[in-house]
Amino acid sequence: MKSKIAFIGAGRMASAIVEGLLAGNTVEPEQLTACSARGDTARALAERCGINVAHDAESAVQNADIVVVAFKPQHLASVGAGLQSATAGKLVVSVLAAKSLAQLRRAFPQARNIVRAMPNTPASIQAGLTGWTPLNPLSEKDREALLALFAAIGRELEVPEEKMDALMGVSGCGPAFVFEFTAALRDAGVSAGLSESESSYLAMETVLGAARLMARSELSPEALRDQVTSPNGTTFAGLQRLSAGNFRELMRETVQAAKARSVELARDA
Repeated sequence: MKSKIAFIGAGRMASAIVEGLLAGNTVEPEQLTACSARGDTARALAERCGINVAHDAESAVQNADIVVVAFKPQHLASVGAGLQSATAGKLVVSVLAAKSLAQLRRAFPQARNIVRAMPNTPASIQAGLTGWTPLNPLSEKDREALLALFAAIGRELEVPEEKMDALMGVSGCGPAFVFEFTAALRDAGVSAGLSESESSYLAMETVLGAARLMARSELSPEALRDQVTSPNGTTFAGLQRLSAGNFRELMRETVQAAKARSVELARDA
């Protein structure tokens, strides 16, 4: 990938993308520049990864082909004329949660195109999933560069903008839900008589193995579940308890809550 990329903001998501790009040898460190509001996080990222650091957003994007907007979402409304001018003619990729293309267009009116994207934190180990939607149809060159960026940190899925809030609830927030499930499985193992270290190891490796099996199988999760479940056996007993606790309804409500909050945040802007 030959594009020069500037990151406005150097928090967790920007760091995950930078680390993913470099770990996959997709870019050289000198192709990446970061800046942050106070400068601390950008300097720390630069020291850790060897990328360039800029003192302000305008200088960070000056020579960039792609500008990744990764500061706190509430700061979008305060984007000034200097940054608007500096991003003129550039491809702007926003990873700001709950910020619509219309809001992004108001903040960056001179960008040649804008992409609203929602990566997740496994991007830092090239296992991320990025949902995205463009303001306008992408040129062949921009699409190629964008897909290369997303491929460097995992997989991608283009969706209409009206589905981005739902996507946030599933893949954007999903890693946290998986981490919480794993922690709950660990704690359940401890309550059943395992040591914390034993149960932690078993829970993490089981979740990892099950995910790998799902990814490599052509069967649905339900079909794979049924392969593990003997009639009236131990797995069946556990699944019956999950059903009695309305586990699927709880997950539906969990994703709906995340989606609803994404919608609220957009309206609050």
